[in-house]
Amino acid sequence: MNKKTDNLKHILVQNAVPIVFLVVSAFAIPISQFSGSYLIQEMLIRLSRNSFLVLSLLIPIMAGMGLNFGMVLGAMAGQIGLIFISDWNVVGVPGMLLAAIISTPLAMFLGWLCGVVLNKAKGREMVTSFILGFFMNGVYQLIVLYGFGGIVPVTSPKLVLSRGYGIRNVTNLEGIRKCLDNLLPISIQGIEIPLATFIVIALFCTFVVWFRRTKLGQDMRAVGQDMDVARAAGIPVERTRLLSIVISTVLACYGQIIFLQNIGTMNTYNSHEQAGMFAIAALLVGGASVSKASIFNVFLGVVLFHLMFVVSPMAGKYLIGQAQLGEYFRVFVSYGIISLALVLHAWRRQKEKDRSRRGLRGTVAE
Repeated sequence: MNKKTDNLKHILVQNAVPIVFLVVSAFAIPISQFSGSYLIQEMLIRLSRNSFLVLSLLIPIMAGMGLNFGMVLGAMAGQIGLIFISDWNVVGVPGMLLAAIISTPLAMFLGWLCGVVLNKAKGREMVTSFILGFFMNGVYQLIVLYGFGGIVPVTSPKLVLSRGYGIRNVTNLEGIRKCLDNLLPISIQGIEIPLATFIVIALFCTFVVWFRRTKLGQDMRAVGQDMDVARAAGIPVERTRLLSIVISTVLACYGQIIFLQNIGTMNTYNSHEQAGMFAIAALLVGGASVSKASIFNVFLGVVLFHLMFVVSPMAGKYLIGQAQLGEYFRVFVSYGIISLALVLHAWRRQKEKDRSRRGLRGTVAE
C-alpha cells in the first residue's frame, strides 16, 4: 500500500502544474459561456501560432542546459529579417522564406555567442541566458532605433520614423499576414484549419524525433545526464552544448517568423520578449521540467496555457464584472508558473534523492 501511495504521490508531483490548469480550465470554461466551436477554433490558431517556438526549447533541455531564455536572441534575428522584407516589399511565402534566409546567419551568430557565454556559466545557464537576453535586447533596440535608416539603408517611409532614421514602434506585416496559414486552408464545419502551418510543425516534430537518434542527439543526451561521464567517454562537452544552443536559437528565429505572420503586425521593440516568456511558460504548463520535456508536453502546454488566456477575461467579467482580470492573470501566470516550475524542480530533485535512498535501503535489507 505504501508503495502504491508513493507512486501516486510521485505522479501527482510530476504532473502538478497541468493538473492545476485542467481543474481551473474546467471551472472557468462554463463561466466564460464560450461555445465549443469558438474554443476549438481559438486553440487551433494558437497551436499553429506558438508550437514552433515552444518546440525550439526541447533541444537545450535534452543537452542539460535547462530552459533556454536566450531563445529571444533568435526571435530578434527573425524580426530583423522581417524588417528587411517589409522594406523591400517582398510578400507572401517568398517573403517569409527570404526573411528566414536573411536572419539565419544572424541567429547562428547570436546562438554561438549565447552558447560561449553559457559554457562559462555551467550550472547557472538559465539565469545567465535570462540576463543575456536583457543585454542583447538593449543592443537590438539600439541598432533598430538608431542604425536602421542611418547606417543600414531603409527606403520605406512607412517603416522609418519622421526624423529619418529608426524603425517605428509597430511594423505592418500585411504583406505576409497569414500567408503560410492560408496556403492550404481547410474548413470543417465552419472551423478553419491552417493545414500548411501544421505540416511545417509536423515536419519539425519529425526532425526532433530523428535528431534524438543521431550521433549528435545521443551526445547531447549523454551530456545532459552527466557531463563528467560524457567527457570521459570522449564526447566534446562544450562543443555539444554550444551546438544545442545554436540549433535552438535558429529554430526560435523561424518560430518567431511563423508567429508574426499569423499576427500580421510586429511590435518592433518588444515582440520577442513576450514570445520567449510565453513559450517557456507554455512548455512548463504542459508538464515539462527544467531537465525533461517532450513533444507531448509542448502541445498540451500550448493548449492549456492559451485556453486559460482565452476564457479568463470573460470568466472574470461574469464573476466580478472585470474583464481586465484576464490580462492581470496573463502576467501573473507567465512569471508565476516559471517560478513555480523552478521551485518544483528543486523539490522533485530532493524527492528523487529520498526515493533512491529508500530503494537502496530496501535492497540492502533484502
